[in-house]
Amino acid sequence: MKAANFAYHRPETVADAVALLGEYGDDAKILAGGQSLVPMLAMRLTFFENLIDISRVAELQSIDLEDDHVRIGAATPQAFVGMDDEVAESVPLLSMATPHIGHFQIRTRGTLGGSIAHADPAAEYAAVAVTLDAVIEATSSRGCRQIAATDFFTGLWETALEPDEILTAVRFPISSGRSGFAVQEFARRHGDFAIAGATVAVDLDDNDHVIRCGIGLLGLGSTPRRAAAAENAITGRPVTDVTPDEIGRLAMSGLEDVPTDLQGSASYRTRVGAAMVARAWTEATEAIHA
Repeated sequence: MKAANFAYHRPETVADAVALLGEYGDDAKILAGGQSLVPMLAMRLTFFENLIDISRVAELQSIDLEDDHVRIGAATPQAFVGMDDEVAESVPLLSMATPHIGHFQIRTRGTLGGSIAHADPAAEYAAVAVTLDAVIEATSSRGCRQIAATDFFTGLWETALEPDEILTAVRFPISSGRSGFAVQEFARRHGDFAIAGATVAVDLDDNDHVIRCGIGLLGLGSTPRRAAAAENAITGRPVTDVTPDEIGRLAMSGLEDVPTDLQGSASYRTRVGAAMVARAWTEATEAIHA
């Protein structure tokens, strides 16, 4: 099957892209790496009269260290993010998550912003953004606004972007102090979408008490989400008092929309999710004491 006919636009600047999006409105769709959109078009699962290809917009391909955060342009290829030394040092969770995204060929075309804007509940970069309290930049003809990652994902493949807005960059806070990070996910084959997974970022004080913990969940709802119940329950406690089984169980508590599909039932995903959180917690906390 082939995609239905569409008009193809290749702007050279963000301003040009925003103008095109404003002109065509709901009849237009932003195309970045195309690793998610193109298959959906080919299978006729979606259709747009106009595709606006931002993959050649130079100002959207950047990795910049700015004060207390790293700003990554939306069209930066995932492979570049995974190989960048500055990212590995400043936002290690991004580097850890990158190898879990599809295969190398996909990562050379797929982009950080495209992955996040697609809002797949099993997307690794989306989970990282939520876990680290990243900030997403959205640009339109009206200007640029910032959206907290925890407010960005509104439903299955749905975000807080307005119809005339483009995701232009994501700001990730730089890790500091005694911090540990880990990514764990389970898929039937490497490169497949995760049945369930977890991203963990934990900060300890000098007395080994948890002062912050972010736990992102993949494949366990209609959106990438935080395990707020688990985070709240362990903050302030000595890290040695928190067992992997406990945090895995707490992370699954209160989840109401865990999907059932061909990959597994909701109860199966929940059991796998608890195991992934437990493993990620263990890895992250052990890294602090290594």
